[in-house]
Amino acid sequence: MEKSFLAFLEESIKKNWDLDALTDYKGATLQYKDVARKIEKLHILLEESGIKPGDKVALCGRNCSHWGVAFMAILTYGAVAVPILHEFKPDNVHNIVNHSEARLLFVGDVAWENLNETEMPALEGIILMTDFTLTICRSEKLSYAREHLNEMFGKKFPKNFRKEHVSYRRDLPEELAIINYTSGTTSFSKGVMLPYRVIWSNTKFAFEVLSLKPGNKVISMLPMAHMYGLAFEFIYEMCCGCHVYFLTRTPSPKIIFQAFAEVKPSIVISVPLIIEKIIKKNVLPKLETLKMKILLKVPIINDKIKAAVREHMIQAFGGNFYEVIIGGAAFNQDVEKLLKSIDFPYTVGYGMTECGPIICYEDWNRFKPGSCGKAAPRMEIKIDSPDPQNIVGEILTRGDNVMLGYYKNPESTAQVIDKEGWLHTGDLGIMDEEGNVTIKGRSKNMLLGPSGQNIYPEEIEDKINNMPFVCESIVIQQEDHKLAALIYPDFDSAYSQGMSNEDIEKAMEANRTQLNSELPAYSQITRIKIFPEEFEKTPKKSIKRFLYQDVK
Repeated sequence: MEKSFLAFLEESIKKNWDLDALTDYKGATLQYKDVARKIEKLHILLEESGIKPGDKVALCGRNCSHWGVAFMAILTYGAVAVPILHEFKPDNVHNIVNHSEARLLFVGDVAWENLNETEMPALEGIILMTDFTLTICRSEKLSYAREHLNEMFGKKFPKNFRKEHVSYRRDLPEELAIINYTSGTTSFSKGVMLPYRVIWSNTKFAFEVLSLKPGNKVISMLPMAHMYGLAFEFIYEMCCGCHVYFLTRTPSPKIIFQAFAEVKPSIVISVPLIIEKIIKKNVLPKLETLKMKILLKVPIINDKIKAAVREHMIQAFGGNFYEVIIGGAAFNQDVEKLLKSIDFPYTVGYGMTECGPIICYEDWNRFKPGSCGKAAPRMEIKIDSPDPQNIVGEILTRGDNVMLGYYKNPESTAQVIDKEGWLHTGDLGIMDEEGNVTIKGRSKNMLLGPSGQNIYPEEIEDKINNMPFVCESIVIQQEDHKLAALIYPDFDSAYSQGMSNEDIEKAMEANRTQLNSELPAYSQITRIKIFPEEFEKTPKKSIKRFLYQDVK
């Protein structure tokens, strides 16, 4: 079997020529033939401006159809794509463009407003994603090519551009495709080098475990500059003949609901935060009334209520999907219990940028609650522990999905990939005899209790986040080794109930007392500090812990 990712893409474009491919939500739609034509024009632009195969081309902007087109054009041309999160601070973007030695930058209009071209001296051109016009040009070849692009395209395809003209090069398994800079809850990002075998293997995995068909609809909510969103809300769908809708703006629950109701996607790919928000805002309030609590205790009514809740949840996601896939961060245990109790079709996957991204997965019918599935096809997993079923150890993985290493950083590469090819994930977990992996925390987040006990802050935070008037929290260890909880309260909810700031403080203190009654002595919370605003997050929506370690 040919292991070429670009062959998947070429075949899909030809086969689905007249189908809708990409839509900017509330905006224009491109069919597969339009996508192919735009890719071809960008090839001419890249070639005429002197970009060579292997050169780096960066992309930075919100999800949109032209982001996807530019990305596919870069890979099919033979250049290396460097996707950059538009949420990164400008100096981070400048730093990544410079570190990756990108020659061109495709940029969204919102991202471009904050950037400074003088900080990126090696760039030969900056191209606006909205309409592929040049906003900065430092190369005569590039400006000539852009001015004469339609004319050159017409000369190359005098009798119209047809599907037989689509013929992409064949990629090699170890050839570099993408450099993806980790969001990094550390202060300096590393460039993860992903070869084509990783892109091919993750796409093949999606064909093996998901069952989308040409014409199916999907909403892209996760940033495409992040591997989870790129692989499973865009690349697989394009290879499958699906129709992808981009929300093109920050996905607030209101916009998401509206899009779900209109688009009715066939599958939902999400991070826990979005699912938890939807449940907290739409489902739990209906269940938490006293009447509902009493009814849930009566067995026959209970089943009817559960069926009604399930139906309500399914409608909230558009009513047309066959499963919800959750990944990217730890999933709240109480929310997971609720989903399980109503037989909601969800599954939790596990991955990381270094595996582009998938490591573990299981279909929702066989999925073990609390776990994150089993080793994905072409991947092996082992737990670095004397008793992997009972004693927590670091999760190690190897296989087709593992990166080549970190760009221009052999020291960091050697620290995470050992001589036998095992990638040390930095995550801790256990694995049962069936191979289900359960994550117990990040090794770098783990705290040591007074007598050397392992304390996983995520587990305590999980409990705190389910308490009254709490939005999010971080548990940190103070200098005296005692634990403190930093809490960002749900101010909206508290104020709507007429509470003052003093009342909120009292409520948090009551939460602390309740929490400590459920925790072993060594992991009790000794003080709470209230935060007035949300904690800063990485693109995966995990909190940047390193910013909050020494809060007085």
